[in-house]
Amino acid sequence: MEKLIAGHRVRYTDGGRDHDGDEPGVVLVHGAGGDRTVWQMQTRWLAHHGYRAAAVDLPGHGGSDGPPLDTVETMGEWLADAAEALGLAPAHLVGHSMGSFVVLEAAARRPGTVRSAVMLGTAGAMPVHPALQAAADAGDLRAARMIASWGVGSRAHVGGHAVPGMWLIGGTVSLLDRAPPGTLAADLAACGRYRGAVAAAARVSCPVTVVLGREDRMTPNRAAAELIEALDDANVVYLDRVGHFLQTESPIEVRRVIAAALTAAGP
Repeated sequence: MEKLIAGHRVRYTDGGRDHDGDEPGVVLVHGAGGDRTVWQMQTRWLAHHGYRAAAVDLPGHGGSDGPPLDTVETMGEWLADAAEALGLAPAHLVGHSMGSFVVLEAAARRPGTVRSAVMLGTAGAMPVHPALQAAADAGDLRAARMIASWGVGSRAHVGGHAVPGMWLIGGTVSLLDRAPPGTLAADLAACGRYRGAVAAAARVSCPVTVVLGREDRMTPNRAAAELIEALDDANVVYLDRVGHFLQTESPIEVRRVIAAALTAAGP
């Protein structure tokens, strides 16, 4: 699906069901170098269980017009605008990794557009290893391989994908490799520069659920402590044997957590 927002094409998926009726809206946001496809196991379920769902490609990602936005703050403003333009505001926002920061900024800056927030694989800050940033800046394919190797938990390293025939590490590499040139580098740089997460968390008034993988080495659980403390009574869920890519490593568990969070937050 496509929508023109401020004159720019935005690609999104609605889970196979048109946005008709007045059901609650859910907007899902990918992480650095990703696109809407990372949510396919959750978006379709949501769309057929009482929600109007939209997994969006951020500007410069997937099928959305570029260039990529260069700060998390501007991405947060863009997300709030997108939720309104899609007719889903006030929406439940769901974000992974960099996308969790985008959701956080939208909730802090534009509270009228947000019903609740679900933040997966998040932290108080996301510093980027210099070797990873250098590889991404150079367009080196090793950047995607570093992320895939570091990012997935032990279970995904030995197979067991929820979709028969799929390999999570290879799929993650392919996802990042197909990103438009410069997109991953721009996203990583934006994450590395962003220092406003804890302050933004303190301004958020909507219900928030934080979902963390016990084996996450990219945003370790301890790195989320200050952020969680700043949030007003956040619900925190830990998933065992799961790394950074929670929604693809453990799609059914993540779908259940999201569904529970949305139910608790109310229509």
